[in-house]
Amino acid sequence: MQELRQLAKKLLAEGAVKAVVGYAEGRAGVRPIFAATPEDADKLIFDARCVQNLATYLSPRRAHVAALGKLAVVVKGCDARAAAGMVREAQRQRDEFVLIGVRCGGVVADPRAGAAVTEATVAARCPGCEVREPKHVDHLVGALPPAPPGAAALDARIAELEAMSPEERFAYWKTEFAKCVRCNACREICPMCFCVRCMCDKSQPQWIESSPHARGNFAWHMTRALHQAGRCVACGECERACPVGIPLNLLNRKVARVVAERFDYVVCDDPEKPAPIGTYLLEDDQEFIR
Repeated sequence: MQELRQLAKKLLAEGAVKAVVGYAEGRAGVRPIFAATPEDADKLIFDARCVQNLATYLSPRRAHVAALGKLAVVVKGCDARAAAGMVREAQRQRDEFVLIGVRCGGVVADPRAGAAVTEATVAARCPGCEVREPKHVDHLVGALPPAPPGAAALDARIAELEAMSPEERFAYWKTEFAKCVRCNACREICPMCFCVRCMCDKSQPQWIESSPHARGNFAWHMTRALHQAGRCVACGECERACPVGIPLNLLNRKVARVVAERFDYVVCDDPEKPAPIGTYLLEDDQEFIR
């Protein structure tokens, strides 16, 4: 933490940034903070309770944040992938912000629960994470902690769903999506949901019904999952924010595996690496439209 605090003070003193977006202790646990003074910088921390994906503050939807001026953002590996995604999709220019990478051993599933940080709580959120050390950042701090446990439980759950018949899988997700109250927390917290106006908010024409009923819920979650294909950074924030516990991370991980298998692409923190969506290749198999 001292390394992080000293770097934040240096960037602020030199005028390189107007504020450093990081984590600090709050009344209800760890929370995001905009450190704009040396005193604020002394509050910065990083540990397994720092779950929020701070790259969300770089979203073009948050014009009030952009108006503050150039920011430095503390990013874990998954957060760095989100920042790269915004650059890759021409939402931000890379020189508009500074990334302070932190080496990460995984974060807890939900710091609000007040439970101790254990191997099990980290495994629930970051199973088998392979981006513990962001590569394409401006600064990198901290020692590399042990890797979080593997993704055995997640793999088993996905395998269980894959073993179901199409009818059984449809019934499973229909039941899960029926819980949805259409609060849009998953959309609001996701760094890759940066449309100024979401298609689910459009009423002329209305693409997706906004009421929380089976038909509208299913359309919303399926549409969002497909929009995240080849884009989801696996930060798990959508599932953490969901007030009814829909296993969104399970759905997103399955879609990511399909993209990896069919397009040999895994979301990374290199903004120069093109994503499958938006990239046309003559050798694409196109089996999905036959």
